[in-house]
Amino acid sequence: MRYYLGLDNGGTSTKAALFDAGGRQIGVEAAATAAITPAPGFVERDMNDMWQDNCRVIRALLEKTGINSGEIAGIGLCGHGKGLYLWGKDGQPVRRGILSADNRAWKYQMDWRTDGTEKAAFALSCQHVMACQPVALLAWLRDHEPGVLENTKWVFACKDYVRFRLTGEARAEVTDYSGSGLMNLHTKSFDPALLKLFGIEAISPALPPLCNSLEIAGRITAEAAQATGLAEGTPVIGGMFDIDACALAVNVTDEEHICMIAGTWSINEYIRREPVTDGRVLMNSLFCLPEYYLIEESSPTSAGNNEWFIQQLLPELVQEAKAQSKSIYALMNQWAEEFSAADFMPIFLPFLTASNVDPRARAAFIGLNASHSRKHMLRAVYEGIAFSHRHHLEKLLATRDGRPCRIRLAGGAARSPVWTQIFADVMNCPVETVAADETGALGCSVAVATALGDYATPTEAAAAMCRLSAPVYPDPEAAKAYGKKYNLYQKAIRCLDGLWPDMQAYIEGRDRLCWKH
Repeated sequence: MRYYLGLDNGGTSTKAALFDAGGRQIGVEAAATAAITPAPGFVERDMNDMWQDNCRVIRALLEKTGINSGEIAGIGLCGHGKGLYLWGKDGQPVRRGILSADNRAWKYQMDWRTDGTEKAAFALSCQHVMACQPVALLAWLRDHEPGVLENTKWVFACKDYVRFRLTGEARAEVTDYSGSGLMNLHTKSFDPALLKLFGIEAISPALPPLCNSLEIAGRITAEAAQATGLAEGTPVIGGMFDIDACALAVNVTDEEHICMIAGTWSINEYIRREPVTDGRVLMNSLFCLPEYYLIEESSPTSAGNNEWFIQQLLPELVQEAKAQSKSIYALMNQWAEEFSAADFMPIFLPFLTASNVDPRARAAFIGLNASHSRKHMLRAVYEGIAFSHRHHLEKLLATRDGRPCRIRLAGGAARSPVWTQIFADVMNCPVETVAADETGALGCSVAVATALGDYATPTEAAAAMCRLSAPVYPDPEAAKAYGKKYNLYQKAIRCLDGLWPDMQAYIEGRDRLCWKH
């Protein structure tokens, strides 16, 4: 038999999954990946621990499935975008990696928007600046951690760091780096003019050579083979940003459909042959299908909030479920199903790590009363996350002719029937999911199958390997109720606009409160 290994390094977990040529998932192994929060807004990861997590899940997967490593034809990787992973001139990580949920550089984002830097950069990069992008994080490190950039040999995105440890080859794969703020999307190359705009010209020698998603970018080294159990010499493709992998896994290979990913981030995207250059969308990047651009609206406002709810508000239920070998998610879905779309829930703003309205905005439950329980709050979290996705969807729809045929949903919400129905009702659009637990790893496997010539094109491979569920249609009455609730959600955000600067000033210990009487 011939198998493909997909590695997915997300914001909260590391996963390895094996697929066959028909897209059947043979096995999966996952490990929770520890995040380190040394200060408010900081989200980091130990890079050596991260590498060991990858080695551990690969070894466990091989052992669980009984697959001989020699039967693995190739390996594809995806990982969270944005963030920053720096490799040192001494052959070790320079510092801890920075995840995409990190918001330490929020002021750079705001300052560049105010002083015209972002506008000048957009003409080249076709994207608005985000606090978690490498350009902002590199500028922050330049100013707050002197010596770090001088000691850096390679600037990596998440999955490119893992591929480097597997192959010993430093490469910058274009789907990730084209979303970094470092690349000119018109020339599809790194641009010194962008580095100069952001004041990070000194990092230029540390940008690795570019490679494409579907090309073989290295092979498993003897050292990596010993650490992982993989066969030395196994080809490793360039791989892709995880949102590209998920789009490929749900067979978004044309311009008809929109892909939503409800993971740590709220990802909302579609592909087209030209970028949207009028500033109406957050980001354009290069898609893994080279003839397309990925048009993206996103923010870290999705199912990561749900994980917080589990950890902080359901700890005893998590322990009970574990003791009974039951799923906490199944219990949560039962709770959510007790309510209808028309029932009033508190309005939840899913801004626990960052926001899609103001980088200083914070999460909130608005409208709580004494009759509300954790069940109400849970349903509010499900709905608030869906509303955040709709906020992004409306921006995407403004750049398209007509509504999408379907929304293809991936991530945690896609595994919940009640939450999938909420998405269909909130978006007022049919929703389809894919019959695979690990969509990122499946997308990687589709790419590997193409790179090795087992399929002629990614489109052909996706059509053969991706199994879509029957569509979930919106309920007209529920869609109407959610239209009214969404208006309340938007109004709540507008009402709080003036609060966030004062709250941030208080958090930072500066007396800048400006009360109006």
